Amino acid sequence: MNGGNDAELSDAPAGPPPPLEWKFSQVFGERTAGEEVQEVDIISAIEFDNTGDHLATGDRGGRVVLFERTDTKDFDYLKSLEIEEKINKIRWCQTANGALFLLSTNDKTIKFWKVQEKKVKKISEMNTDTSKAVGKGGMAGSSFSSSPKPFVANGGYPGRSYSYLSKDFSFPPGGIPSLRLPVVSSNETSLVARCRRVYAHAHDYHINSISNNSDGETFISADDLRINLWNLEISNQSFNIVDVKPANMEDLTEVITSAEFHPSHCNMLAYSSSKGSIRLIDLRQSALCDTHSKLFEEQEAAGSRSFFTEIIASISDIKFGKDGRYLLSRDYMTLKLWDINMDSGPVATFQVHEYLRPKLCDLYENDSIFDKFECCLSGDGQRVATGSYSNLFRVFGCASGSAESSTLEGSKNPTRRQVQTPSRPSRSLSSITRSVRRGAESLGVDANGSSFDFTTKLLHLAWHPTENSIACAAANSLYMYYA
Repeated sequence: MNGGNDAELSDAPAGPPPPLEWKFSQVFGERTAGEEVQEVDIISAIEFDNTGDHLATGDRGGRVVLFERTDTKDFDYLKSLEIEEKINKIRWCQTANGALFLLSTNDKTIKFWKVQEKKVKKISEMNTDTSKAVGKGGMAGSSFSSSPKPFVANGGYPGRSYSYLSKDFSFPPGGIPSLRLPVVSSNETSLVARCRRVYAHAHDYHINSISNNSDGETFISADDLRINLWNLEISNQSFNIVDVKPANMEDLTEVITSAEFHPSHCNMLAYSSSKGSIRLIDLRQSALCDTHSKLFEEQEAAGSRSFFTEIIASISDIKFGKDGRYLLSRDYMTLKLWDINMDSGPVATFQVHEYLRPKLCDLYENDSIFDKFECCLSGDGQRVATGSYSNLFRVFGCASGSAESSTLEGSKNPTRRQVQTPSRPSRSLSSITRSVRRGAESLGVDANGSSFDFTTKLLHLAWHPTENSIACAAANSLYMYYA
């Protein structure tokens, strides 16, 4: 990117792609009118795997639910895992031998799961027919009838020991002509989930992030003050690679809010802070990465500082684009897209809900200002998305020249509530590159005159890795859309 030129946000052909038309696809756990949502059922994490054929959700009750794509391209319930406590993050790991692997974490404990289809053989009972037997004794247990016996897994038989013959049973001369050998009657597949490892006792504060490394062997976990590096095979040892804890806790000025490995460079990772900065670190530089290789932060405009400035600058989520060149961050009011080769400022800023700015005092009083919204990028890097209040989510085009800015609702009718947005994006010139600002709304009501509901919020969403498909959580309901 050259200074003074419009930032090229992707390698797409000349001209931005046309805006997408989003349509409802599926819903799981839809609420009926007036139904009360239980706290434990509220979805707290969503994640597609690398293929997009599997989707995992976690909830505040500690359950991870897996969905698998069918031939009709819809998702079906696959498996449910019981963990304990609220699920903060889920990350899919590399598959092996037809098995699925994933990491999940609550506030303190990370678990490594293996989900695999097991073939269960149904075998007919092995026994002898006593009517043809001659000897001093009969069969142990209750007598056998000639009627068909129930089939059981792997040769077992309910309520019967494996020692079928009594001790005083003797074989007649010439043997027993009616001896039946076990016969495999059917093969059934059953999905089995097993917790392979538990990574615990490494964090004093609540874990806010986990991220797999591209090497397929390691992952990181982050809390407010530390980032630890783990080997998937070793659960009782981790390496502390970032520590921002001051000698005196009264000197603490910022905390870690999110951390993510680079998608292809196994030595690089980024982490964000409550002061609105993102640090890129290189694991090759030192064992303890106290110094960063790059710092990304936006300079404050003169005279714009207020009581809420630092609070709304806190970054709640960061995500690398698929190619690793761009990094998306979400703070309370905006989405920002960063080029990791350019640390002078974001290449694009998207206003998510600018109408809230006059209401910051109210949002501070009811703690909504501390809500942590997630963000995501499309697989082709052409668009970004994040959630808002009233179960709304925003989709922005980030290709060069794109003015795409959509507001959608987490419901069966995603286009029911459309927010009025400026027809042309405003531009502001930064010191090196033009930073595109888009999507600012002027009103706190939608086009239908409905007021926004700040008690309902769409915090979690994920973009399919290869298609224009979004999964998002509205309380306990999982909605899926396609374009």
